[in-house]
Amino acid sequence: MSLNEFSSIMVIFGGTGDLTHRKLMPALYNLLFEKNLPENFCIVSVGRRDKTNESYRNEVYESIKNFSRIELDENVWKVLKNKIYYQKFDFHDDNGYTHLKGLLSELDDNYNTNGNRIFYLAVAPEYFELIVEKLNEHGMVENNRSWQRVMIEKPFGKDLNSAKYLNKKITEVFREKNTYRIDHYLGKEMLQNIMVIRFANVFFEPVWNNKYVDNIQISSSETVGIENRGGYYEKAGALRDMVQNHMLQLITLTAMEPPVDLSTESIHDEKVKVLKSLQELTPELVLKNAIRGQYKGYREEEKVKPNSDTETYVALKIYIENFRWAGVPFYIRTGKRLPVKSTEIIVQFKPLPGILFFKENGGLTPNLLVIKIQPEEGVFLQFNAKKPGTSNKIIPVQMDFCQNCQVGSNSPEAYERLIYDALRGDSTLFTRWDEVEYSWKYVDKIAEVWRNEKPNFPNYEAGTWGPIEADKLILKDNFKWWNIGGSNNENL
Repeated sequence: MSLNEFSSIMVIFGGTGDLTHRKLMPALYNLLFEKNLPENFCIVSVGRRDKTNESYRNEVYESIKNFSRIELDENVWKVLKNKIYYQKFDFHDDNGYTHLKGLLSELDDNYNTNGNRIFYLAVAPEYFELIVEKLNEHGMVENNRSWQRVMIEKPFGKDLNSAKYLNKKITEVFREKNTYRIDHYLGKEMLQNIMVIRFANVFFEPVWNNKYVDNIQISSSETVGIENRGGYYEKAGALRDMVQNHMLQLITLTAMEPPVDLSTESIHDEKVKVLKSLQELTPELVLKNAIRGQYKGYREEEKVKPNSDTETYVALKIYIENFRWAGVPFYIRTGKRLPVKSTEIIVQFKPLPGILFFKENGGLTPNLLVIKIQPEEGVFLQFNAKKPGTSNKIIPVQMDFCQNCQVGSNSPEAYERLIYDALRGDSTLFTRWDEVEYSWKYVDKIAEVWRNEKPNFPNYEAGTWGPIEADKLILKDNFKWWNIGGSNNENL
């Protein structure tokens, strides 16, 4: 299939924002550099600041120099530069949409894009409904001879009811098949690799179940705080910002059954089955298995209330009640101001019977499979072997594959893959509505209990692994957190 079949115009609402400059424009440049953009393609950025096409292009040039994974090539930039346009208007202003429609029609003729559009909403969530309705009112989502798609950044709602309302408003205009809900984690290279690791290797899938797996840990840690996002974070917190989307998506890919084929719908169907199989939460279970924390200093951050009860850390013990995973605890944790920046999935296998080497050497280190998602990308396998020498001492050894560690390796950024797939109409790496719905159903039950319980915040120091209650959560099951990411491998 030729890329030119996907000729189109990308309209970015929020064209002057950080997301556009740090992620979207560098991603588009890299796609063009690697010849993954159609020839008939252009970009219209919409913002409320007063800029000319030339001044805006100069800003994009600097952004690509600073944030692109591929060094800026002046010849490639000249091609991209001539595809970028800027429109100034307030998102409430009908005249702005009228002028935008005229510009898009003109660019259709110049670039032969056939009326195909991607509307990227790189804006605050309160503008999603407004922009979609204005696009519809001004006749920019109606041509049956072409396609129009909308790409929406998280958060998709603030709870189940708001997500349902927003989904209704958006799909009334774009329909489900043209609505691309972004979870940028799904664009990460190693996350896409999970299914390959599981289903393309005979020595993994047969042991990927409760007969052989003791527990699974999914950790996503950040060293930074909220970084001038106090206004947003006060409304979201770690539960809504990370667990509802990223962490539950990691669980679905880790725990899903093999799909009947590799089609988008088959993969989404299996992910939804995992979400539907999550143990029903009662208030008692939430209080027992859900831990929240706030780092010391959060309440002094800009736009944060001095008595804020917003969590910056969450740890959960989750059970998936199906035949494959019955009895296997899934532990997840995510937080700000932790010792390392790392996202990883750790599968801890069950110990062998206490005979032979176990009887002679006592408790041996368990076998581990670690899927490293960021910043390192790769697979880490830990098993036991004899230490060289005259003694029969057994030690853990590691086989470590890192696909972005060698010189010259430069994995595509998540947004490159997501934009590329949206252009091609492939929604596999985007979130289907029922995934969003079941995720909110689960998270809402935790949030409801937490609203009625006053937390003892702040409860962990910046640079530590979170509140002591998170350690107790896993220690009471005779497990421990594996801190493998970064250089902090003291557990191994």
